[in-house]
Amino acid sequence: MVVIKRLKRHRCSLLCGLGLLVLLAGKADAQTSQTPTVSVLDFGSTPIAKQATDILRDRLRANGQVVVADADLSRAAAKGIGYSGSLNLSVAEARDLGAALASEFYILGDAQTLRRSSFEMPVYYESYCSIFLVSARSGRLLLWERPSFENVEATKAESKLSQYLAAEAFSRRLVELIKKSHEDERIQRTILTTAPEALIAEAPDDEKTAEVQGIRLPRPYQRLRPTYPQTAALAEAEAIVDVAVDVRADGEVGDVQIVRWAGFGLDESTVATVRRLHFFPAMKNGTPIPMRVLLRYNFRKPPR
Repeated sequence: MVVIKRLKRHRCSLLCGLGLLVLLAGKADAQTSQTPTVSVLDFGSTPIAKQATDILRDRLRANGQVVVADADLSRAAAKGIGYSGSLNLSVAEARDLGAALASEFYILGDAQTLRRSSFEMPVYYESYCSIFLVSARSGRLLLWERPSFENVEATKAESKLSQYLAAEAFSRRLVELIKKSHEDERIQRTILTTAPEALIAEAPDDEKTAEVQGIRLPRPYQRLRPTYPQTAALAEAEAIVDVAVDVRADGEVGDVQIVRWAGFGLDESTVATVRRLHFFPAMKNGTPIPMRVLLRYNFRKPPR
């Protein structure tokens, strides 16, 4: 289950101080040599969680193409801003966490072994690991994955999971994505914008405020509910997904951006649904205008 928790906001001095410690421990010269830096936060306190975290850190270090931050300092930095293990963060919260860690990328996760039962097997064990790769600079979720293995013996299920995480193919795939995102972000920072982006008004907080400003907010012709995907059902995920949607003056959907991500296929399901929406456009003094609105979708496990 994905637990939704808010990050506590502390003073900049705490963020900067803890972030600096992690940066020094992760070899600050890595940035000048264009080697991406990554923090791996603890996947939980159970034995399998500690094992999964250690394997991932060790495999990334062994790869040699990224610099992995010191585990103790990463742990202290995350704790310093009140992060307590959520896998359902807003982009702003994710950037705050990234600033504290002072790595260019970080990995969040959760690993457990659960006792299960079914018609086929009265008792069996599932050992899984949820893995989220996040860009510290943008706060975007770059990748999520949830390898899961079942066996009638807990130790065998855990052994299969450990083998998967320790495989070179898995760590190589993570490193390749980190390196690609690192280069993409570097290029993005160096591109000179020749023309300013077209401005679009943000929707007022509520209808009363909008009415005072002479604005009628956009309204969808029909409210559509995103599907709860099988990937989320397997993880028993419960989360909130927020999207910023540009509604054009003709009522059609323009740009769609995830501003609170959840992984497990919930983000993709939300975006696909939002792109099917059609709106009565926003109006100001009787004239249609483009407007950016925030849509929130609350996902809960469907009843069995």
